[in-house]
Amino acid sequence: MLALRNVNGEGNDMAKPKIGVSMLYCLGKPFSYMTSELQKLDSSKTSLVEIVDEALHALNGRRVKILRDMANSQDFTFTVHAPFADINIAAPSRSMRNFMLKRLEKSINYASELNAKLWVFHPGVSTGVTYFYPGLEWRLNLESVRRLLHVAEEYNLKIAIENVPEPYPFLLKSVKDFSNFFTELNENLGLTFDIGHANLNNQITAFLKRFSDRIVHIHASDNDGDNDSHLGIGYGNIDWKHVAKTIESIDFNGTIVIESVEHVAESVQKFHSLFP
Repeated sequence: MLALRNVNGEGNDMAKPKIGVSMLYCLGKPFSYMTSELQKLDSSKTSLVEIVDEALHALNGRRVKILRDMANSQDFTFTVHAPFADINIAAPSRSMRNFMLKRLEKSINYASELNAKLWVFHPGVSTGVTYFYPGLEWRLNLESVRRLLHVAEEYNLKIAIENVPEPYPFLLKSVKDFSNFFTELNENLGLTFDIGHANLNNQITAFLKRFSDRIVHIHASDNDGDNDSHLGIGYGNIDWKHVAKTIESIDFNGTIVIESVEHVAESVQKFHSLFP
C-alpha cells in the first residue's frame, strides 16, 4: 500500500490523533462571524481548523490574508474543504465539468496560500444520463481526480477524497466503490474518512480496516443512521468507544476534525476524552 500517512506533520506512529474543528457549523453565518468564532478557539484543544470554501465562506485573496494572519497569531493550522454545492467532477458536459474544475483549482490555490495541510474534496455524481452512457461518469471522475492531483502537485499541496453518504447519487460511497476506484486510479491519493457518512451504510469499521493506510484525515459527526444530520458527538447512534478503539488499532495519527453543527465544543471535549 502507498505511504500516505503523516499529512499533518506527526512523525511518531504511536502518537494519538489530534483533534480539530470544522467551521461548517457556522456556514450559514457571514464570514465575519466565522472569524469571530475562530478568535474564541483554544489552540490547545483544537490545533487544526477546517475552513469550508463554500457559500458565505468562499475564499478569496483578502479572506486568505485574514485567515493566515489569524493562524499566525493564534498558533493553529488549516485544512480546506473544497466547494461542494452544485459541484460534479464527473459531469458529462465538458464545458460544465471544466467550469467546476476551474473553481476547484482556484480553491486549491487558496488552500496553498493558506499553507493548508490538506484539501478535501468530494467524488463525482451520477446524473440523468447515466443510463444512456454506462461507465462514462466513472471514467470522467477518474480523469478529473487525476487533473486535481496534477494541479495540487504544482502547488505542493496534499489532497484527499472523502467518502460520501447515502442516499445521494455519488459514484463513490461504499468500501467496494473506493476499492475499485483506488485500484483504477493507481495514484498517491489519500482518503478523508467521514465517520458519519459511513454510518449511513453501516461501514465504519469496514472503511477503517480496509483503508487503514489510505486514511490521512477523519471527519467526525453523529447521526441516527438515516440522515447525514451532523449531530453532536453522542447525540446519534454511533458507538464512539468502538470507533475510537478501531482508530487506535490502525495507528492513525492524523487529525480527527469535529464536523458537528451543534454541541461543537462539547463534541471536541468528548473526543479528547476518547483519546486521553
